[in-house]
Amino acid sequence: MKNHQLKALLKVAEEGSIRAAAKALHLSQSALTKALRELETDLGAQLLIRSYRGVEFTPSGKALLTRARLAMSTLDKARDEIRWLQGGAGMRVNAAVTSSVAATALATVLNEFESELPDVSLRFVEGLLPTVLPGLIEGSLDFAIAVAEPEQLPYEIVFEPLAQILSEPVAREGHPLLSVNSWSEMLSARWVLSLAPGSSAQQLVNWLDSQGVNVSQQVVHCDSPFLMVELIRRTDLVGFGPRVFCDDPLSGCGLSCFDTLPAFPAHSLGLLKLRGVPLSPAAEKLANLFRSHISQ
Repeated sequence: MKNHQLKALLKVAEEGSIRAAAKALHLSQSALTKALRELETDLGAQLLIRSYRGVEFTPSGKALLTRARLAMSTLDKARDEIRWLQGGAGMRVNAAVTSSVAATALATVLNEFESELPDVSLRFVEGLLPTVLPGLIEGSLDFAIAVAEPEQLPYEIVFEPLAQILSEPVAREGHPLLSVNSWSEMLSARWVLSLAPGSSAQQLVNWLDSQGVNVSQQVVHCDSPFLMVELIRRTDLVGFGPRVFCDDPLSGCGLSCFDTLPAFPAHSLGLLKLRGVPLSPAAEKLANLFRSHISQ
């Protein structure tokens, strides 16, 4: 496998067609097609299915795509380390952060990081497992601060516990169920949750099932924290999130927790990263700031 062949494969995936990929790479279609065919010959497997509708990837092609993205990301990190040795200008760090951290440590971490490394470019995304796991495995994320059950994570992911997080059901102020004092009284609730495997909401559903409270038929599925919060504020849907998020005067405006319910068991907030792949110096600096402030 050669570098230009992998770049051709990734660009086809990004653009959705050989014609668009060739244009983006400033190549002729024949030159790009030749690179792809040489790659298929080298691997002894068909990677693409070409049709009038565009290009689809075979299972072999999809497997290679994941590893190719990681390989290119690793090379980018090597470039970042060289930039670090030359003063840090041009370095990039990509991290995922969960809402409980956004409402507590994130602003302080950002200010301290930028005061020390003002030339490093930062990108933050939501710390939800459907985003976090593919991003880490494919290399588009350096690390994540998220809630997870370590035993449910894929082998490629390392989980470093940082804190125990208390989460509770949350509803709009004045919600008719806010005064209930047992989980069985929540049978009539309609929920809005992100039920990714290992997520805090999935932990809640599993725990409620063990208590004889089945919510699976009354869930609006939503993977956007912003949409979930707005639905909770403006409807009678009940959500589930970290207590610190609801207690914050900004993020928790218009929201109330179910203080009279028996407590749900705490779950682990931790730092997730790809096994065997060291963080760049700038990413390690950012991760250390999160470690320090979350522990406080």
